[in-house]
Amino acid sequence: MCSASSSSDDDHGLSMLVKVASRYAPSRMLSFNVAHVIMALQLMGRYGRVSRSRMKRELMLGEGSVKTLLKHMRMHGMVETTRSGSALSSKGKELYEYLSRVMVAEAEVPECSLAVGRFNYAVRVKGMAGAVRSGVEQRDAAIRVGALGATTLVYTNSRFVMPGSRYGIHIREKDVIDILKGLMPEEGDVIIIGSASSTKVAEMAAKYATVTTILNIHG
Repeated sequence: MCSASSSSDDDHGLSMLVKVASRYAPSRMLSFNVAHVIMALQLMGRYGRVSRSRMKRELMLGEGSVKTLLKHMRMHGMVETTRSGSALSSKGKELYEYLSRVMVAEAEVPECSLAVGRFNYAVRVKGMAGAVRSGVEQRDAAIRVGALGATTLVYTNSRFVMPGSRYGIHIREKDVIDILKGLMPEEGDVIIIGSASSTKVAEMAAKYATVTTILNIHG
């Protein structure tokens, strides 16, 4: 269970991410979502100052969309921008650290019987088993960002189970087992595997589904 203080911190972090990805009337529809905000935070958190050209490449967004994304992040005090690129502010670093506590491990997953696409990306979500219902929410969230779907696994009693089941799943591919175990799951963790026609979209799907999962526990 989250403590009252950590729950408050989580609510603040999530609301901030959602606000950055929200449209301000009468502005036009945005071409980025919460997953893009997360990936931008991670990019700057890992590499420091990041150029717009790299942001475009890593987030698969156009020049105008990156400018708008950074503008929204600046409006909420998350980034500082200079001619050489953008970097996290102190508030941005706090959000990055928050995300790192929740999304504790990530990995690409090869095509396999467990996932629904050729390109797959897994995120380990810390202690969120109680937020998972049937797994349909994660699948639908992944589809909303252009992915094929998502596979959700809960780690309990030292094994991976499908939501709502008490029994461990059988994974045929040893390399996939090794990857999932390499994420170092602990009791009550969730593994979300986004599946898409490219690794980047699969990553975005897994992270968008992660936000959906966390919102479930606070909703």
